[in-house]
Amino acid sequence: MVEQGSETDTHRSEADQTSGAVDLEALRAQGAVLKELLTFLAQNLVTNPGAVEVTQGESNDSAVLELHVDKQDLGRVIGKQGRTAKSLRTILNAAASRANTKVVLEIVED
Repeated sequence: MVEQGSETDTHRSEADQTSGAVDLEALRAQGAVLKELLTFLAQNLVTNPGAVEVTQGESNDSAVLELHVDKQDLGRVIGKQGRTAKSLRTILNAAASRANTKVVLEIVED
């Protein structure tokens, strides 16, 4: 019984090592999905959807998404007392939690 358990642990550690590379690729793919989600949400909030631009960066343990919108639409994206921005962050974090990642949304004023 003990020997079987130790064999399982060795296989598990090998699987963890190989899945590390896959997780990095999965994180990048998840970042692209989050970027598309944010773009879709922002374009449906603003009056000038052509000006919406989302750039993706990476931090140590999370994806960083920067949202650029037309100056006139900045208030629509932020909302009263930041409620719309908070809702966008909540949606993005819910989507990111499916892949066990974190996301940071930065609304950039140009």
